Amino acid sequence: MAITKIYEYFVISLFFLFASTQYVVSSNNVSTLCIKEERVALLKIKKDLKDPSNCLSSWVGEDCCNWKGIQCNNQTGHVLKLKLRPYLICIKTVSIFSLSPFGGKINPSLADLKHLSHLDLRYNDFEGVPIPEFIGSLNMLNYLDLSDSYFSGMVPPHLGNLSNLHYLDISTPFSSLWVRDFSWLSALSSLQFLSMNYVNITTSPHEWFQTMNKIPSLLELHLMYCNLAFLPPSSPFLNITSLSVLDLSGNPFNSSIPSWLFNISTLTYLSLSESSSLIGLVPSMLGRWKLCKLQVLDLSSNFITGDIADTIEAMSCSNQSLMLLDLSYNQLTGKLPHSLGKFTNLFRLDISRNTVNSHSGVSGPIPTSIGNLSNLRSLYLEGNMMNGTIPESIGQLTKLFSLHLLENDWKGIMTNIHFHNLTNLVSFSVSSKKSTLALKVTNNWVPPFKDLQYVEIRDCQIGPIFPNWLRNQIPLTEIILKNVGIFGEIPHWLYNMSSQIQNLDLSHNKLSGYLPKEMNFTSSKYPTVDFSYNRFMGSVQIWPGVSALYLRNNSLSGTLPTNIGKEISHFKDLDLSNNYLNGSIPLSLNKIQNLSYLDLSNNYLTGEIPEFWMGIQSLNIIDLSNNRLVGGIPTSICSLPYLSILELSNNNLSQDLSFSFHNCFWLKTLSLKNNKFFGTIPKEMSKNNPFLSELLLRGNTLTGSIPKELCNLTLYLLDLAENNFSGLIPTCLGDTYGFKLPQTYLTDSFETGDYVSYTKHTELVLNGRIVKYLKKMPVHPTIDLSKNDLSGEIPVKITQLIHLGALNLSWNQLTGNIPSDIGLLKDLENLDFSHNNLSGPIPPTMASMTFLSHLNLSYNNLSGRIPLANQFATYDASTYIGNPGLCGDHLLKNCSSLSPGHGEQERKHEDGVDGDDNNERWGLYASIAVGYITGFWIVCGSLMLKRSWRHAYFNSVYDMKDKLLVLIAVNLARIKELMP
Repeated sequence: MAITKIYEYFVISLFFLFASTQYVVSSNNVSTLCIKEERVALLKIKKDLKDPSNCLSSWVGEDCCNWKGIQCNNQTGHVLKLKLRPYLICIKTVSIFSLSPFGGKINPSLADLKHLSHLDLRYNDFEGVPIPEFIGSLNMLNYLDLSDSYFSGMVPPHLGNLSNLHYLDISTPFSSLWVRDFSWLSALSSLQFLSMNYVNITTSPHEWFQTMNKIPSLLELHLMYCNLAFLPPSSPFLNITSLSVLDLSGNPFNSSIPSWLFNISTLTYLSLSESSSLIGLVPSMLGRWKLCKLQVLDLSSNFITGDIADTIEAMSCSNQSLMLLDLSYNQLTGKLPHSLGKFTNLFRLDISRNTVNSHSGVSGPIPTSIGNLSNLRSLYLEGNMMNGTIPESIGQLTKLFSLHLLENDWKGIMTNIHFHNLTNLVSFSVSSKKSTLALKVTNNWVPPFKDLQYVEIRDCQIGPIFPNWLRNQIPLTEIILKNVGIFGEIPHWLYNMSSQIQNLDLSHNKLSGYLPKEMNFTSSKYPTVDFSYNRFMGSVQIWPGVSALYLRNNSLSGTLPTNIGKEISHFKDLDLSNNYLNGSIPLSLNKIQNLSYLDLSNNYLTGEIPEFWMGIQSLNIIDLSNNRLVGGIPTSICSLPYLSILELSNNNLSQDLSFSFHNCFWLKTLSLKNNKFFGTIPKEMSKNNPFLSELLLRGNTLTGSIPKELCNLTLYLLDLAENNFSGLIPTCLGDTYGFKLPQTYLTDSFETGDYVSYTKHTELVLNGRIVKYLKKMPVHPTIDLSKNDLSGEIPVKITQLIHLGALNLSWNQLTGNIPSDIGLLKDLENLDFSHNNLSGPIPPTMASMTFLSHLNLSYNNLSGRIPLANQFATYDASTYIGNPGLCGDHLLKNCSSLSPGHGEQERKHEDGVDGDDNNERWGLYASIAVGYITGFWIVCGSLMLKRSWRHAYFNSVYDMKDKLLVLIAVNLARIKELMP
């Protein structure tokens, strides 16, 4: 891909080089001698200029009109043009690689060139001096180019005096030019070209665009990276009727795309790329755009949403003019429409990286109409969710030189027909995320292209044999065939091609045999070679000239070459991990001064770690884990100024850590697990290693207390298990910032190269088993202090670590209760408090820890009822075994069997009934009983004691009975009469 872009830039450069020939700077036919005063002024200018390449050596003699960079009026002899571009006036005498720009300062005598109409100071280095104000006195100027000359400070408003100016360019990357008052620009009423790229505009965007509207003659406006933060919702260019080029890329627009941008019918070039926060829908819903003359549209690297089909349909007016369309790195969705085939003049089409998330983005197949784009040179579709088969019509793109289809969901088969007419192909890449694409060509296929320089095929099926069609691609410099199912040995024809290879990646295949000695990587680009995850055997082969070598996960054996450092003295990356290498680490590694990372892990290396690290000052990563190394850690390791990862776990190393790691200032990961280290953790670690985030010391014989100074670090992985630590758990762990962060990725910041990065691996013991985390795998912050001799209570502050993913305090001597607010640890997935002396109930708040997949509270002195809510219903009895005071359904132990009243109290508490509610209930029962007894004796007692009342009461009852019987008889008679 890099080669493709270089090719494109080369084509563009040729165009501009051709255009720049109008600036050829000789005046040999001038017969009139220049004006003396002007010659003197030019010599003063020369005197104040720094000219390292002696480009102004021709500035001698009387006739200044024949000096390089000078053009005079043939009639009057006045100097009209001054062009001090070094590569134009000095290219014939000095090599372009040794050419130096002009510097120094601009002499005020420049103002004496009263008739000067053209001033070009581009591509120089004036080392941050301000733009001279006296340039504003050159009233005859119509062309002023001060770009890329490293002026700084405020742009002088005196430039507004140049009322004849047609062309003004003051762009300078990495400069500190700025402008606040724009009133002077409105005076340049004849201005046609204005470029202020990288100039910091400190005024409001409204004022800026209003000023632009006062220059009706403007044809081109370039405002890249000017810190503009807003695009007006209505058009500011009401008076500008001929604007052709508008470049607003690189500005932090915090607004949506206004519709007026797509209604400027005169535009041929529109760029809003890399505007970071340009958001929302492209205004295609408002109807078709009026950009019928548009040739270039670049909206890349924003947050633009919407359906890509609607966007392309809205551009139909420009289907005969559009040459470049770049919508890459946005959040577009939908499918490419069939109407894409109408844009027959497209030169470059880039819609790569439009995946919004894992479920949406640009999808669907490539329309078969793609074959109609007969002028297409570059097609970039990588990093989307496109699927289906790749159409054979791609083979009709006869002018295509760059085809990139990586990281989609392609399926089916690509055959010879897909490449039938691609005679100009220079760069090709394809991959399928689900490995459902195969590239099947005949064994004797000869591709129509012969200038292929870059090929990348990943996660497809092209095996089982090595693709023979590559052997005729003489210019090939990069070959990436990763996980493509090829078997056997590396073909001999690849040996001959190795001298020109810059990147060779054959990893994740089933290649076998011995590593070929005949390969000769002598490219001046210091190539990268990756043969990882294959079946190579035999000894390690070192090829001189290689800058990075990856042989991870093979079957290599024997010892490392003793002269390895002499053969590959310019190495940057060396990965020989996961093989069967033995012997000691060669001392000659000290000769590799540019080595960035060294991975010799998972072998059978023996002996001590050499004391030679002073010579490898660029080393960033050392991984010697899972070997058989003995002895201590050389003190010189901490002399490495950039060391960030030191992985020495699973060896037989032994050393007192109390006085180690004093100068490892940039260390981020320290893993010494499963060795024989002793002593204490240095209290000065937070001062000596302030950036430490992973401290993994499991399985040693360390003693003493856990120093509270560790809380000053930004730790997110702390594993001190299986040591002899004693004392209290530091309360301040609850204040440790790293443990409060959400899940992170282990290796985002440890990528070391353009092609391959160090495969960081961190092993954590979770649920009694080893879990290996690799790069790009998310991991929650973890604390493991298990199997020590820690005492005291669990710090209450530990409940503040709301994003903690795993907490293991098992097999210690901890006492007291489980903190009641432990339910605040909402992200906790693993919790182990087993084998301690904890007491009291299980806090009810734990029922809210819904991510808790593993819980072990066994062998403590916990008591009370086990909660039943949420995930507690999924745990088995082993979670609570060894706690005789616990009861509940898990243990088949009824809580009523506890001490009198205790079980009932626990049940009532679980049901939400406390002591106050119980008293109120008994009071209600007592009042009902008293009322019943009182009412009964008032009525019934009086009837029993007074005969007259008793007779009257029963007589009334008899009378009521007689009346009721009569009423029933009468009503029955009426019903009978009504019946037929």
